[in-house]
Amino acid sequence: MLIISERLNGQFKSVGNALDAKEKKTLQALALEQVSLGANMLDVNTGPGRDDPAADMAWMVETIQEVTDLPLCIDTPDPNAMEAGLKAIKGKVMINSTTAEANKMEKLFPLAAQYNAEIIALTLDEKGIPNDAPSRGEMAMIMITNAMEHGISTENIYLDPLILPVGAAQDQGPRVLEAMDMFRNLCDPPPKTVVGLSNISNNTKQRPLINRTYLIMLMAHGLEAAIMDPNDKELMDAIKTSEILLNKKLYADDFLKI
Repeated sequence: MLIISERLNGQFKSVGNALDAKEKKTLQALALEQVSLGANMLDVNTGPGRDDPAADMAWMVETIQEVTDLPLCIDTPDPNAMEAGLKAIKGKVMINSTTAEANKMEKLFPLAAQYNAEIIALTLDEKGIPNDAPSRGEMAMIMITNAMEHGISTENIYLDPLILPVGAAQDQGPRVLEAMDMFRNLCDPPPKTVVGLSNISNNTKQRPLINRTYLIMLMAHGLEAAIMDPNDKELMDAIKTSEILLNKKLYADDFLKI
C-alpha cells in the first residue's frame, strides 16, 4: 500500500515554525524521519493563513528535495501555490486534490495533465459530501470522465470516498466501504483509491485504535493508498500484517522488520 505521510503540514507547530523561520534543517529532519519510518510519499502542505503560500510551497518542495527523492504530494487549495509546487518538483508528483466541483476540475485537471501528475479526486461537489455510496460513485464517474477528456489515464487517478468522523456520522463508515467496492467497477483499468485516514477518529478518545481498525477494513475492500501518520508503529505493523493476510506480500517470519 502507498503510505503518504501527513506530517509535513504547516498546521503542525514544528513545521509551521520551520516555515516561518525558513529553517531548512528542521524541515529536512522531519522529512527524513518520515522516510525512515516507511513513508512512500510525502504530503506537503503549507497550512492555512500564509502571506505568500506560493513562495512557501516552492521553498518547502525545494528544501525537502535536497535530502530525499521520495515522491511528493502537493496539498493546497490555492491554485497559485499548487502550480508553484508543481514547477519546483523534480520527479514524480501527486496533486491533492480536486473535487467534482466544475471550477476545481477546470483548474486542476489541466495542471495534472501538464505535469503528468497523479491526482486525488474527492467525491464532493457544490452540494457537499454525498450521503450514500451510489452518489459517491456518480461523482467519481464525473471526475473520471473529465480527467480522461484532459488526457489523464485512470491509472493516475486516486478516488477518495471521503471518510467522516465516526463520532459525528457513524453510519458513513459502512457506506464508504460500499463506495470502495463500487469504484473498482467504474472503468477498466479501474482508478486507484485513497483516504485521509485520521478523519475517521476526529474528536474521539481512542484515535490510534479506531484508525488502525478502520484501515484494516478499508484494505480488505481494496484500499491502495492512505494519507496517514507513519509515526504510529502499531498502525504501520497493521498494514504489513494485512498485506500478508490479503496475499499482497510474501510471508516471512520477520515480516514486521521488512
